[in-house]
Amino acid sequence: MWRILRTAGINPTRDRTGPSWSEFIRSQAKGIPATDFRCVDTALLRRFHVLFVIEIATRRVHLAGTATNPTGPWTTQAARNLLMRLPDDHRFRYLIRDGVGQFTASFDTALAGSGITAIRTPPRSPQANAFAERWVRTLRHELLDWTIIWNERQLRYLLDEYLEHYNSHRPHRGINQRAPNDHDNVAPIFSGQPIRRHATCGGLINEYRTAA
Repeated sequence: MWRILRTAGINPTRDRTGPSWSEFIRSQAKGIPATDFRCVDTALLRRFHVLFVIEIATRRVHLAGTATNPTGPWTTQAARNLLMRLPDDHRFRYLIRDGVGQFTASFDTALAGSGITAIRTPPRSPQANAFAERWVRTLRHELLDWTIIWNERQLRYLLDEYLEHYNSHRPHRGINQRAPNDHDNVAPIFSGQPIRRHATCGGLINEYRTAA
């Protein structure tokens, strides 16, 4: 059987009846967010852990909380708080997470109470949580690499401003150069219109809009 499959150019797999991981993600994208932590070190050598959730279909990102020591109970409560803040049209079926110790059984139970099934990625498989990993890189490349973080208050301020920029103004190739909050609408820009620059995140990022 192995020789027949190899001759036909078919690689071995555990289960040929079900969809692949990428097929599953594409088919269920509207109902799947992904979550992860992003570590941020301050100038005073203090490390903060940023818990975020990104919606795969729209690329919209939600900040769940920041902490110096995100324990299992803290992560569970942060998930509950985020679920209560989400509007009624943000209802999900699954949530992708990795296997770090902060994602405990109580975390999965809190999700299950809202009808969400937690999907744990395999060990040492960051590609299985690629959307969250890509946002970690984007945050570092566009914001954190260009500023010095002094304390949690400054970090939260910059994160709030960056998320407003990311969700409402930043174009994304994965959703046809649209912003997550304007996923279905694109403001047309005509030649001859004056353009105004608006600085955000302490002047680190510029947004360009048509003048009224």
